[in-house]
Amino acid sequence: MNFLEKRTLDERIELMSSLSKQFKMRAHQIDIEGAFPYANILDLKSSGYTTLTVPSRYGGQEIALYELIRLQEKIAEGDGATALSIGWHMGIIMNLNEKNSWKEPVFKEICEQVNKGALINSAQSEPKTGSPTRGGRPETTAEKCKSGWNINGRKTFTTMSPVLDYFIVSATIKDTNEVANFLIPRTSKGIMIEETWDSIALRGTGSHDLILEDCFVEAENLVEEFSTTGRKVNGWLLHIPACYLGIAKAAQKYAIQFAKEYSPNSIVGPIIDLPNVQQKLGEMELKVMQSEYFLYGASKQWDSSNTEDREKMGAHLGAAKLTVTNLAIEIVDLAMRIVGAKSLSLSNPLQRYYRDVRAGLHNPPMDDMTLQLLAKHSIQNME
Repeated sequence: MNFLEKRTLDERIELMSSLSKQFKMRAHQIDIEGAFPYANILDLKSSGYTTLTVPSRYGGQEIALYELIRLQEKIAEGDGATALSIGWHMGIIMNLNEKNSWKEPVFKEICEQVNKGALINSAQSEPKTGSPTRGGRPETTAEKCKSGWNINGRKTFTTMSPVLDYFIVSATIKDTNEVANFLIPRTSKGIMIEETWDSIALRGTGSHDLILEDCFVEAENLVEEFSTTGRKVNGWLLHIPACYLGIAKAAQKYAIQFAKEYSPNSIVGPIIDLPNVQQKLGEMELKVMQSEYFLYGASKQWDSSNTEDREKMGAHLGAAKLTVTNLAIEIVDLAMRIVGAKSLSLSNPLQRYYRDVRAGLHNPPMDDMTLQLLAKHSIQNME
């Protein structure tokens, strides 16, 4: 199974559906053990999926955001933790290509390594700063030395840490108070992963702490200087709501199948024929449609827009994330109401879906920040 041999979105979705079924079979054990989905990530690497967002000039497929969203959603139907994990890698490569924010030789080298199977993610969050989207200055420090940089600090929520080959670490530069991103290979000295991830949601993401103690990197590994405020608009972050929509669709499918098969002796036929059950199924489908139109529409608008127009899409992207993640929670809740008390059984996937979708509330951008942005957006449009 190889994505590089598939030329259309439909072909790639069909292939991903096959992989997703395998992920689904492994999801319960991964959740129970709080283990990392090594086999799932290996399947995605072996199939060529992890190279799809590499730009065409470096041998990749350079797929559009809409296609990425559809494929990520399908992964999440099998296992949400796997989808969210690999989504960061896929989106970061896409974003670096779109923003052209790194020096070309460094980005070229990363793309070549990704084509060979390397994985990358950012390590931005810290215990005292929380989400970097709120503008906190990193307490991780970078000190200039003779031939490069010496970096010290602790990063939290380093998703996919068990298998990452590269970390993009934000740090405050000593003496200047400026903030920069540093590309740190896993092979660097002074790196340690402390297994701190004990969340009840998305237990398989391996989002442990990254500890840097006198970690040395070459001078060219300072890849980007940036401001902690006024960040650029990022379409690739739509991989987040895509993950939660995929989980919600898995819950919807389970509820429909359950309703088709479950027939208590108090009624004739299965419960799917009952008006109150059909009411809930209708509500679920409406919420799925609303999510798809918002998410797919936003991603297609991003794909068809130029750089200037994309910078105006912040409110739309935030609204898409807020809408889809909250609707996903409602969809799973409705599915559980159809299934009833059985949905709370540890062996039932709905209880896992219920825990996993709630994680979306804590992925960027947060709901309160989005609502503030929407308020400003409406005020500006009235002027």
